[in-house]
Amino acid sequence: MERQTAAMRELSRRAFPELGEPADNALAPKEQARSEWRRRADASHAAAVRRAREERAARQAGTTAAVPQSCELRTTA
Repeated sequence: MERQTAAMRELSRRAFPELGEPADNALAPKEQARSEWRRRADASHAAAVRRAREERAARQAGTTAAVPQSCELRTTA
């Protein structure tokens, strides 16, 4: 039984060599994707908050001109 298990593990290592052990400080691909998603979501949220504050300040000042866009927004889908 132990020889079979060792043989199966060896075959698995040969078949999937890129699935090695990650380094201690490296994130798993799933965690990297989540981290990137969170970073983009936070940036989008910050841009929306800035834009809302600029628009509110323009309304309170009585300015009717459009508030300039502070950063490029991306769309999904």
